[in-house]
Amino acid sequence: QTMKYLTALTSILAVSTAAAFAPSGASRHASTQLYNAPRHEVRSSGAAQEMDPEEMKLQAALAEHQQNAPKLGFPTDVRTLVQYNHGFAVMSTNSKANPGFPGGSVVGFAPDELGRPIFIFSGMSSHTQDLLADPRCSVTIASKEFKGAADGRVNLMGKVTLIKGGDEKEAAKAAYLAKHPGAFWVDFGDFNWFRMDEIESVRFVGGFARAGSITAEEYTNAKPDLVSEFGGAIASHMNDDHMDSTIAMVAHAIPGLEVSEAVITSVDSLGMYVKCTRTPRASDQPQQFKIRLPFPRKIEDRKDVKNVIVEMTRAAAAASAAEPAATATEE
Repeated sequence: QTMKYLTALTSILAVSTAAAFAPSGASRHASTQLYNAPRHEVRSSGAAQEMDPEEMKLQAALAEHQQNAPKLGFPTDVRTLVQYNHGFAVMSTNSKANPGFPGGSVVGFAPDELGRPIFIFSGMSSHTQDLLADPRCSVTIASKEFKGAADGRVNLMGKVTLIKGGDEKEAAKAAYLAKHPGAFWVDFGDFNWFRMDEIESVRFVGGFARAGSITAEEYTNAKPDLVSEFGGAIASHMNDDHMDSTIAMVAHAIPGLEVSEAVITSVDSLGMYVKCTRTPRASDQPQQFKIRLPFPRKIEDRKDVKNVIVEMTRAAAAASAAEPAATATEE
């Protein structure tokens, strides 16, 4: 009976977590959950341990908080990741030299005003020869802060073709140099400009339990989140000098959620994503997970981000100071 109970509970929490990280109003973008997928068999000589009731209550509160936390939405998330990327991606082409096999290359790129990746390739490169024979390919772009499966990545599938017009080449060159100012090879005679003009499919993984796809039209029409352009610098500053404030903000947002580490991975106009480390009740094994920490209002500029984080820090500190007083009064 205990094992059946734990199995059912695990399924409920999985559904809750998936819902928590799904953007509101975008259920058609969400991926299908395979609840009957094969599982690893784990043998145990001891009896199964029931989850602590307080831990169950906390997990439910966390799931509810995450479900209601404002998020950018898939189209803006995808467009933002591509725009403020480090400028490198993995391109998979249909190999000309090895028919039937994909060819993989790490390539530099820069997005144009519509989010279409621009490339400059040597005529000697294998991926150049592949594209001239078959323009169909995919480009996988990881977020600037990518360190593992909990971080975002985008896969664009489409057709990459030569840019032939003189004005278009100059525009492509300007966009590329803005992303890669040291790219001296852009003036080499044997290098050519390419662009993914026809985007057929856009797939996005924002982390655990947050994955799906958007249409090419949604991608083209989306605009990058402006705050995300400088959000990385804010995250680095908070992580280096004020992690205790982030830990306090997490505890204030989800009462009872005590974390030992809270690393901000990204900041946008609606909030922050924070990678937390905690040891659950009745356990000695730490766990890591990412949560959404929303701002109380939409942010418009860098100064406003600072003001809102200060407000959130003060509110968390005030709530923490009030707890001992409330406990003393009850006693």
